[in-house]
Amino acid sequence: MTVRVVLADDQALVRGGFRMILEARADLEVVGEAGDGGEAAVLVERLRPDVVLMDVRMPGVDGLEATRRIVASGSPARVIVLTTYDVDESVFAALRAGASAFLLKDVRPAELVEAVRVVARGDALLAPSVTRRLLDRFVTVLPDPGASPPGLGSLTGREVEVLRLVALALSNAEIAERLVLTEATVKTHVSSVLRKLGLRDRVQAVVLAYDVGLVRPRSS
Repeated sequence: MTVRVVLADDQALVRGGFRMILEARADLEVVGEAGDGGEAAVLVERLRPDVVLMDVRMPGVDGLEATRRIVASGSPARVIVLTTYDVDESVFAALRAGASAFLLKDVRPAELVEAVRVVARGDALLAPSVTRRLLDRFVTVLPDPGASPPGLGSLTGREVEVLRLVALALSNAEIAERLVLTEATVKTHVSSVLRKLGLRDRVQAVVLAYDVGLVRPRSS
């Protein structure tokens, strides 16, 4: 199965480099390029890619707003945010907006290729433990999350408990041991939580758990 990719970056040279790296692999295809976030959102709607490589900082509509538009449109495309700098507030705002992962622009070619493949499979590129450490560091400078997402009230007590433990970076096996359940049962609960809340992966579950106060930053 070929993974279809859209590239969004205001620098044509950067897009060209990423295209060369990705299209050197038989299972990856770049189906479109955008020079700003607004164009990227339009391309995603028209071309229906599997993955979007999205630069955070672009003139006009930036990568953060473009990610919001793509997620709000209901597109199944997974967004990988690209940044020149190490992790900062904009990266975490992008994760909250629905991005599935982030990479530094100086990522090695093999790592870029593997990231696209992992995200396209629906897996989380970032381990929940990594996401939690990053949120512990930056959550105080992120915007207020606002209202709780639709569907939170539909979770059962057990599902809320599972969500909280996912946000604490426990694996399915660890959650099963903590709650005295089978690992298969925990997996079912996690899938139900993601479905009810419209979340794409466990990374998004960690972000949401912070937003709704199920877990608090270690620094607080």
